[in-house]
Amino acid sequence: MNIDRFVDGIIRFRWWAALLIPLITLALASQLRYLQFEGSYRIWFGEESPILKQYDTFRSVFGNDDALLIMFRDEAGVFNPKALGVVKRITEALWQTTDIARVDSLTNYQYVHSDPEYPDDVIVEDFIDDPAALSSAQLADKARIAAGEEMIVGRIVSADMKTTMIAARLTPKAGDDPEVSARLKAAGEAIVAKEAASGYTFHLGGGPILNMAFITLGEHDVKTFTPFVLLIAMVLLWFIFRRPSGMLLSLSVVIFTFLIVLAVQVLLGYRLNNFTANLPVFVVAIGIADAMHLFWIYLVGRRRGMGNHDAIRFSVRKNFLPTLLTSLTTAVGFASLAVSHVIPVKTLGIATATAALLAFVLTILFVPAMLAILNPKVAKSEAEESESHDALSLRSARFIMRHDRGILLGSLLLFTLIGIGIAWVKVDSNTVRYFKEHVPFRETVTFVQRNLTGPMAYEIVVDSGEKDGIKSPEFMRTVARFTEAFKAQYPAVRHTTSLVDVVEKFNDVMDGSPTVPDGRNLIAQYLLLYSLSLPQGMEINDRMDVNERRLRVTASVDIVDTSLDLEMMQWVEDWWAQTPYRAQVNGQTEMFAHMQHDVTDTLVESILLAIAAVSLMMMLIFRNLRMIPLFIIPNVLPIALVVGVMGWLGITIDLGVAVSGAIIIGVAVDDTIHFLVKYREARREGESFEAALAYVYHYAGKAIVFTTLILSAAFMIFALSDFVPNVNFGIVTASALVIAVVIDLLMLPAWLSLVDSGKRSRIA
Repeated sequence: MNIDRFVDGIIRFRWWAALLIPLITLALASQLRYLQFEGSYRIWFGEESPILKQYDTFRSVFGNDDALLIMFRDEAGVFNPKALGVVKRITEALWQTTDIARVDSLTNYQYVHSDPEYPDDVIVEDFIDDPAALSSAQLADKARIAAGEEMIVGRIVSADMKTTMIAARLTPKAGDDPEVSARLKAAGEAIVAKEAASGYTFHLGGGPILNMAFITLGEHDVKTFTPFVLLIAMVLLWFIFRRPSGMLLSLSVVIFTFLIVLAVQVLLGYRLNNFTANLPVFVVAIGIADAMHLFWIYLVGRRRGMGNHDAIRFSVRKNFLPTLLTSLTTAVGFASLAVSHVIPVKTLGIATATAALLAFVLTILFVPAMLAILNPKVAKSEAEESESHDALSLRSARFIMRHDRGILLGSLLLFTLIGIGIAWVKVDSNTVRYFKEHVPFRETVTFVQRNLTGPMAYEIVVDSGEKDGIKSPEFMRTVARFTEAFKAQYPAVRHTTSLVDVVEKFNDVMDGSPTVPDGRNLIAQYLLLYSLSLPQGMEINDRMDVNERRLRVTASVDIVDTSLDLEMMQWVEDWWAQTPYRAQVNGQTEMFAHMQHDVTDTLVESILLAIAAVSLMMMLIFRNLRMIPLFIIPNVLPIALVVGVMGWLGITIDLGVAVSGAIIIGVAVDDTIHFLVKYREARREGESFEAALAYVYHYAGKAIVFTTLILSAAFMIFALSDFVPNVNFGIVTASALVIAVVIDLLMLPAWLSLVDSGKRSRIA
């Protein structure tokens, strides 16, 4: 391809390029009015995901495990007319709320007891019907009774009787629709607003609140960070170029790019989520570099006395290959995320890879066309007369040559020390920890764990192996032994509940023994009597399957590291494997815990794929196997060093860090490419090593430093997010890019100084 002829074509049709690109962008951007956010748990899994299919099967049998939760605390104890009145009114209001299938609370708890007048009769009734009608003595008696009810203590009322929860179970498909989550959150807020006069502080939790937390934070980040990163870019570009043309041309390219890519996402039917909402910031960070390099070399040409068109040709000629390569490698870095099984990560990778290529196309077409139209006035500078070097570049080259061994040895020792930290890094994908502690959802979860029970739930489905098998005394006793063993093995397990509790309660009332009775028929009678006594909506069909073969055990668990979650879940299944029965852990906690494998796989597979793809591309371009380590090592080292620092500081790897790995390679390799392309260019022209190195620093050094500043500043913006994966992504990526530029401008040339033959010949 003849670059000059290509540029001449752009110059000739400059008005077409300058007008059509903005017009096409505006036309596509009109679709952004249909842009929507998605926060359902389902977005994290593909429709073919075995984890999602297992969860859907569980829900089809046992109903929805998702709920809208309302909690409050009364330091004097909740067994008083005011607190119980609040509980009753909230309970009744939730029963009237659309998409709510069942409500459990302290007032409508189905209390099983014997009739004082007829001891042989068992009564199942609401625990508290009319709080206002109870005397102080009766309230104290209710508190005493509640303290002995294992089915509710540590579930809907705390052991100290000061905190209570109203749990509204959702209808089967309610949690799948973000609009339903928004409606339920609003309904919950309206209900507690009516109770404001009580003076209680209410905490809302559950699936709808979690879904809306994802959506709210995503919307906040895209609305806040996009203009913020554009402002930072404007300030830095003005500082670098000190002229409006350089600032506006560079920003125009990235604005056109992310508007087009977002519009295409809308046209394809995608909704934004917490990761794809970051797309504009990513595009600004990765797309601005091409335009910067192009404008920087254009200014160099003009300062040498070139005319406008000659400077445009000079800049495109110098930048076309390196910007094409950097765009391809950046696209490869992001596209490698497509191997992830975490759907938001996959869609982010594909969208941003497309944006990287589009930014290159727009840079090559739009910037030269606008420069041809604007013809900025640039004064000729004597300092730019030299074709190969300036004083600073030459001093830098000579410093590297004098201290090359010391630089490499010092780097090796420092990197080894930092790298030791890798051994202490842990992976954690706990969903609750995705949110900073001041986020209302996180505050609610902390409140529940501190004052009431474990906020996470394991839904354990135990298979008896035969129809009606759950009524077997031996089976129920095994379930009872399991729950005791589970709580004894793991203190994080705060409460368990199942139909075994109901059977034991009936047997206690009827026979004075809170144990599983010996007869299968008696168990069946207890369950039938209990079921017939329940009001509509409180049935037990969510605790067993229709064939009464499988039993559901719900364990309330504290927030723990995902590794411990996985250990506990494996312990459950291993424990049951040693019995005649089998068990499987289900529920949303289980789903997100198993995302840890996806997080690890994303990190490892995307990095390996990015390294392989970039290495192959470089081999095809440079056709020199010896240069492959020069690409791999400087761009893998920043990842290893950042992970090492995380290990030393005790920071865990989460989804944000997993995403950063391949992106660091894709973006950091840009500096290496600019460096090596310029270096090879100088050596092919017969320059000595020193002259070639000075040439690199002159033409690429400042641009590399400036683009790294902009990239790091853009990614560091994510540290302001309340979504912790974004925070970790921003900090890790920005830190790695700073490390990468030091390696590229210090360690890489020192390495070249040792291995490049003929380096000692100097220029005058």
